[in-house]
Amino acid sequence: MAAAGMKILISDSLSKQGVEALGKAGFTVVVKSKMPKDELLKEIKDADGLIVRSGTKVTEELLAAAKKLKVVGRAGSGLDNVDTPAATRRGIVVMNTPGGNTVTTAEHTMSMICAMSRRIPQATASVKSGKWEKDKFMGVELYNKVLGIIGAGQIGSHLTKMAQGIGMSVVAFDPYLTPERAERMGVTMLDLDELFRRADIISVHTPLTPETKGIINTQAIAKMKPGVLLVNCARGGIINEQDLCDALKTKRVAAAAFDVFEEEPVKPDNPLLTLDNFICTPHIGAQTTEAQENVAIGIAEQIVDYFTKGVAKGAVNIPSVAPELLPRLQPFLTLAEKLGSLQTQLVQAGLERVTVEYSGEVTSLSIAPLTIAVLKGLLNPIMEHPVNYVNAPIVAKERGIEVKEIKSTDAGDFTSLIRVRVEAGKASHQVAGTLYHKKEARITEIDQFKVEVVPEGHMLLIHNVDRPGVIGMVGKVLGDRAINILRMQCALEKRGGDALLIIGSDTEFPAAALNEIRASSNILSVKVANLS
Repeated sequence: MAAAGMKILISDSLSKQGVEALGKAGFTVVVKSKMPKDELLKEIKDADGLIVRSGTKVTEELLAAAKKLKVVGRAGSGLDNVDTPAATRRGIVVMNTPGGNTVTTAEHTMSMICAMSRRIPQATASVKSGKWEKDKFMGVELYNKVLGIIGAGQIGSHLTKMAQGIGMSVVAFDPYLTPERAERMGVTMLDLDELFRRADIISVHTPLTPETKGIINTQAIAKMKPGVLLVNCARGGIINEQDLCDALKTKRVAAAAFDVFEEEPVKPDNPLLTLDNFICTPHIGAQTTEAQENVAIGIAEQIVDYFTKGVAKGAVNIPSVAPELLPRLQPFLTLAEKLGSLQTQLVQAGLERVTVEYSGEVTSLSIAPLTIAVLKGLLNPIMEHPVNYVNAPIVAKERGIEVKEIKSTDAGDFTSLIRVRVEAGKASHQVAGTLYHKKEARITEIDQFKVEVVPEGHMLLIHNVDRPGVIGMVGKVLGDRAINILRMQCALEKRGGDALLIIGSDTEFPAAALNEIRASSNILSVKVANLS
């Protein structure tokens, strides 16, 4: 494809370096930020590419109006404002620039820690109001303090280096960080409760998921040191705002610093804003000249590569493969990603090694994108930034995960088979899957159990002793809570031995239901997975 005559619409502010790079490549570049909806719908009609930041909402309506649109580029990592499934259905590539603001966000976090510990915003306001209250602003020295990091990904890792550089010791909670990498980082790995007990300052760096939402609440704060300092520059909602407000009022938490809120823009009547021991910024963790130049140049180069070379670098909904190969490869990509996602949600320890075994006809295809799809599925649920087909191998390498591929011509009873085996801690787990009718993904193995599972929606996996009454008990527990069961399957290791009961639903399984099932006799383990 040639750039000449192609229109790239930039609907949010973008550093001039990115605009210039597109112009030099021969594109017609239209920069119009903060357009009214009607004007945006009109302007998008003849655009071949669209570049946004966080301001433009790329909705299904907008995509429907974009008759020529081939690619949406997000200058940054977050894609909350882009309807990626709708773009995928329309064959529109969605790409972003993950990692472009890692350093900037880590630096902002450290700035918040310093400002909070020395009460710099409050002291500044005092002096500017004509006062000189030197005795009022007693601070806390960071040297020799313990920084607890929840989520030791890219940002958490960089923050670790800065904290160690000023004499802090760092402890971390990250179930997916291997001991080898933790040792190289100089980090002491702890479980969450122990981190709460030992840390003087706690900073969160995880994605917002059902598991991490409200991970710091009243119960968690009760386990922390009196006078602990809390920081959230990750995602609003990881720290429960009302619980934090109560703890700040009693000084159980000495101070807190937020760059993100549950609702943004934050409402003026948010009670946190009334507290003197709470400081905040308006989601500016990535707002530096360098970071914005990095993501602007990065997305511009990716757009140029896509239109001139056909390479979908940084794409989140397709891999970087030749377009003519995608139709045959796509069903296997979906299967591979589902296998990885299921595996990581079932394993409860740091991933150390991943072996992907390809058997049968699938070995005639390019398996490199399939392995990347497995890694994408494995890593995406546990990372604070989206993992895509470009950065998945890099993220795996950074986290010390060894990746191995094996090919075999014998797929047993299947035409093709993909098996994913992971080693985590001292245990090994495997899942396998195939395609029915060359397009419908199915899970065929979960550890020692032979199954036939449609990998979609919410899944409940119950490992139990093969005894009468288990299925009835589970059905009653779910029925009492009006949980709709779409699918149910029971797989036996051997009669009278262990069994695996798999239930599919279109809704989440309530924690109370899971706890009731776990407490029942003959239940060995209860796990959930979301493959939506």
